[in-house]
Amino acid sequence: MPIDPEVAIGAELGEVTFSWTASDVLLYHLALGAGGNPTDPHELRYAYERDLRVLPTFATVAATFHNSEPPKVSFPGLEIDLAKVVHGTQSVTAHRPIPPEGKATSRTRIADVLDKGKAAVVIQETETIAADGSPLWTARSSIFARGEGGFGGKRGSSERVEPPAREPDAVIDTPTLPQQALLYRLCGDRNPLHADPEFARAAGFDVPILHGLCTYGVVAKAVTDAVLDADVTRVGTFSAQFAGIVLPGETLRTTVWREADRLVLTTTSVERDTPVLTNATLIPA
Repeated sequence: MPIDPEVAIGAELGEVTFSWTASDVLLYHLALGAGGNPTDPHELRYAYERDLRVLPTFATVAATFHNSEPPKVSFPGLEIDLAKVVHGTQSVTAHRPIPPEGKATSRTRIADVLDKGKAAVVIQETETIAADGSPLWTARSSIFARGEGGFGGKRGSSERVEPPAREPDAVIDTPTLPQQALLYRLCGDRNPLHADPEFARAAGFDVPILHGLCTYGVVAKAVTDAVLDADVTRVGTFSAQFAGIVLPGETLRTTVWREADRLVLTTTSVERDTPVLTNATLIPA
């Protein structure tokens, strides 16, 4: 089915009410690599329920945490093969600290569909409110669908965040686990691209790759720990563009620059010396 931007853009994707528990949050943090030093008080904020703090990137999995089926890209005016899809960008704004357990409702719409020639970019916006009606978080994401361009839509502009032309304020190396994708898929993303070698090869990859949102969470945690004293309540908005894949077991190198009102960062794969996250910023709360 070809993409029909007139039908897709602005389409409401419905309302979802969901709940989460401290166990969900703990598993999410462990899937990001938390608890590597199990006696560190800062690590125990992520990995032990007694003083559990929730990394705001949990917002990316909260509504779908208990899904056990592969996701589908089937929306009004859109029908895209999952094997053609990779994450393009992600942004989460936490309006207040996310509680370790709770109930909320999300409303999602298709904000735009861009025609990049050889690919299509689908942008979604999600507003999430707590059970009492107060705002919890706003998320904005895009997917990049290879081979789905050429439908006659607008190309759109590209916004770039250039790192300052000076030495960085921090450089953080974060190892990932060989089994990291197998852990992270238990947080609700069962896309076989991240577990099935045969599916990954058919999609053009030598081996299963790490979920982009896992990389996103790993980097958010690394920067929070290194620059914000492991205080998740200081994370306001975290935005990033996915510039390349991560192979489970690689080390991520995140370079951070402090600016007046934000942190600018880039992340690369140490082993392949290739970019992983670009156009990335963390705006403190």
